[in-house]
Amino acid sequence: MNILLIGSGGREHALAWKIAASPLVTKLWCAPGNAGIAQDAECVALDVADHAAVIAFCKNNNVDLVVVGPEAPLATGIVDDLIAAGIKAFGPSRLASQLESSKGFTKDLCRANNIPTAAYDRFRDAEAAKAYVREQGAPIVVKADGLAAGKGVVVAMTIPEADVAINALFSAPGAEAVIEEFMEGEEASFFVLCDGDNALPLVAAQDHKRAYDGDKGPNTGGMGAYSPAPVFTDVVRERTMNEIILPTLRAMKAKGAPYRGVLFAGLMITSDGPKLIEYNVRFGDPETQVLMLRLMSDLVPALLASVDGELKHFDLRWFPDPALTVVMAAKGYPGDYRKGTRIEGLGEAAQVEGVQIFHAGTKSENGHIVANGGRVLNVSALGKSVSEAQRRAYAAVDRIDWPEGFCRRDIGWQAVAREKEGK
Repeated sequence: MNILLIGSGGREHALAWKIAASPLVTKLWCAPGNAGIAQDAECVALDVADHAAVIAFCKNNNVDLVVVGPEAPLATGIVDDLIAAGIKAFGPSRLASQLESSKGFTKDLCRANNIPTAAYDRFRDAEAAKAYVREQGAPIVVKADGLAAGKGVVVAMTIPEADVAINALFSAPGAEAVIEEFMEGEEASFFVLCDGDNALPLVAAQDHKRAYDGDKGPNTGGMGAYSPAPVFTDVVRERTMNEIILPTLRAMKAKGAPYRGVLFAGLMITSDGPKLIEYNVRFGDPETQVLMLRLMSDLVPALLASVDGELKHFDLRWFPDPALTVVMAAKGYPGDYRKGTRIEGLGEAAQVEGVQIFHAGTKSENGHIVANGGRVLNVSALGKSVSEAQRRAYAAVDRIDWPEGFCRRDIGWQAVAREKEGK
């Protein structure tokens, strides 16, 4: 079958790598792709915001399935338009994508369906939001109600910090904020495939949002991840499915927006059990990189089962070995950074046992790989333990010659500490 993958990041490279390995796939395109994806798929210069152009490409090239990677085209209804044109597409509808595109929508859905999450309120006015913060006290969480590439959240430890975040948020016209309680616990990312009625659990991962070692610095789109997540026990998984995922699917179907695609639950594992931080309506980045390394089964039949409503009796197999990925970013990220800097040593780095390098913000220029974004590379590794996966990933990082890049040196620290304690 012919497949078109939409996206250009590390998530899409990991998906392309896994999809290309399927014996079911005759041809794989990626729009627009990147220098690494070009090793696994034919990259095409499509404007994915132009849905008519994407549909025309699919019809001209007999595309059997479109897999949508990033959230922005989902929020604008690309899946709706593809399906209306008779083209199968993996991902939620525009209405179902509100689970990510509107934090207020999701919080209201949780409240109406008794889904455990942080207490909150919604605001369209900065002064009202500040008054609420003073009433609740700090620490407190300030969220922009909309797509923000994983960076629209400020955990304010003091009231002045919250005021700064609120002022910044409301500097944009038409802004809306969700202000919610600060939850204590350990975070985990959990993924399920959905077909509108049924949910197939995948596995959990943990990512590192802060830019610098020790969980310091600004929030980013993610500086690394590992899987499995030790905090996500079988008991936590069962509670998450019964108390969070399945009630969400029932609620979305009742709203006339049945959820199909992958559902990514960002969770806080509290002393009272799992609580929903937020939903994303696509695979996570950088979590997808470790999920695809651990996935033993062919991904393509699972994607088709989600599209066709056939997940009820479907299952997937996973390698038991942990996987870990280290994000290499351009210096300055998540602020201003340079593009066009040359990256050397990728071939040598890929020779480290168990390592797979997924490209994110890269392009090919005059025969060289150059940086073309903030998060640029995902150096990923499997190991018999998280410690071994971590050692392999950093051994590969150290073979990459890119003076203009940086990475955290402590990815996986929680799991490594647990291994040392024998937990």
